[in-house]
Amino acid sequence: MRAVPMLSAGAATLALAGALAATVYPAPPAGSAPASPPSPGICQSVDELPMQARPGQESRSGESHEFYFTRVIYSDGGRRGGMGFFGGRGGRGGRGGRWATDYPTADRTFTTFIKRLTSLDTCNWEHPVSLADPDLRRFPFIYAVEVGDWSLTDEELAGLRGFLAAGGFMVIDDFWGTYEWQGFEREMNRILPGNQIVEIPMDSPIFNMLYQIEKIEQVPNISNARDISIGYPGASTSEGDGIVPHVRGIYDANGRLSVIINWNTDLGDSWEWADDPYYPLQFSTYAYQLAANMILYSMTH
Repeated sequence: MRAVPMLSAGAATLALAGALAATVYPAPPAGSAPASPPSPGICQSVDELPMQARPGQESRSGESHEFYFTRVIYSDGGRRGGMGFFGGRGGRGGRGGRWATDYPTADRTFTTFIKRLTSLDTCNWEHPVSLADPDLRRFPFIYAVEVGDWSLTDEELAGLRGFLAAGGFMVIDDFWGTYEWQGFEREMNRILPGNQIVEIPMDSPIFNMLYQIEKIEQVPNISNARDISIGYPGASTSEGDGIVPHVRGIYDANGRLSVIINWNTDLGDSWEWADDPYYPLQFSTYAYQLAANMILYSMTH
């Protein structure tokens, strides 16, 4: 892997905001129907796909890259993965399943940051892949959100189990409180029965691979962040009974961290809204520092 230059705390996030201000992303066509996802490993905006295109039949670029920010498509609450494609709850796009929360803007902002922070050859665009897709194993880093209500099909379950067994690394984000934890834990017990979920100690490489992180922050959603920024009475970083943020993990038999679980926090919103003047730098800096550490861990362990 290429050498990774170091930026001072906060400097990368401030530089990112400037880069984003000059970045123009294509908008989904008005009144358009959902598109199919890009073929795995192809780097192109979903917005540029022909509407109603089927996977593998789009006119796509043949370029490939070292790193893809791979968001996983999964089934939730009776909805099969892949239903809707221009962003889920809370995102700047249209409608989609819970897997698509903050999609695709958070993904695009994230990759812009990673390209500026490191020398990794990174795909500029979103890269969603179904848990049931055999190509999932081609990408060592995957990201899943809103997993409190995920309900995986047998094919998705087998795909994720195989991905982790093959050395893959999964990042979980943006689920809150006791109820959503129970839903997440139920499915993880199906995927990795008998594997213990533990708190990740602060001396773990996850907290010092590139940036030294001394404290786990509770990263708020954009609404709460803006309330905090303007000093709104009673403003809080938490949601529901998700009062205390946790960074937990699942280790494999060799002691490698294979799943990192960001509970009672919302890294994705800070990635998506890092260019918002009302989003506090404290939270976006933490989220991007942790992201850089997670990527480097996934590509070196």
